[in-house]
Parts: sequence; C-alpha cells; structure tokens
Amino acid sequence: MRVLYWYCTRFTWTPALKTIGEAPDAEAGCHERTIVAFVHVEPQDLEPDSSAETKLVKNAKWVARKWELKEIILHSFTHLGSSKAEPGEARLLLDRAQKRLETAGYQCCQTPWGYFLDLDMEAPGHPLARIFKEFG
Repeated sequence: MRVLYWYCTRFTWTPALKTIGEAPDAEAGCHERTIVAFVHVEPQDLEPDSSAETKLVKNAKWVARKWELKEIILHSFTHLGSSKAEPGEARLLLDRAQKRLETAGYQCCQTPWGYFLDLDMEAPGHPLARIFKEFG
C-alpha cells in the first residue's frame, strides 16, 4: 500500500468521469481543515497476513492528531504504483478502514468510488502537510 496524506485547509471534488459501471451516482463534496489520504491498494495488501489496513488507520490518526483534527477523507488513488488491487476488494479494505476510524472517534468519509474527480485542494507549505508512506 502506498498512501499520500495531505493536510488540506480546503478539499473539494466534483465527479467528472464514471470509470466503474456499477458505481452509484455521486455528488460533489467540500471539506475544510481535513486530512485526505490518497490510498493506492496493492494485491498483497489484501492477503490475510497483511498489516497494510492497520497501518493506514494508525498513520491517518497520527497525522490527524498532529493537526488536532478529527476528520479524515479516504480517496482511492491507483496512481502511486503499477501493481493495483482488484477495485471491489480495494473498496472493501477502505470501507473497513473507514469503520475503524469512525469507531475510534473520527469523522471519516470516502470520495466517490468509481469516478475520476475534478479536485480542488488548498494545502499549506508545511512539512507535515504532505506525508508519503509505503506499507509492505
């Protein structure tokens, strides 16, 4: 798994192009002062002995605590590597991560699944505003 965490003072999306036929209809979204995790799920992340999901959740909480925030957005982003997990299985992993974050007291949502999105982001020039992690 590869994850690029962003602290955004503003993060908005608008569905632009549907890429998965069975994806539900999607709406635009806008959030302020949030952590956005651009998540690239790889096939090995779905293995029973993988700790990738747990590391995704722990690192997201760590970044959120650094910014004293309780909101995290999970964004499926299959452009951080060449090896990609099957879309449905990757979505299930993100659904589980979302539930774990919510159980831990965080507000968590996901950007619309199965779409290319028009994104508009504002992020400060700060060392903790962009953090890349790779979990094996």
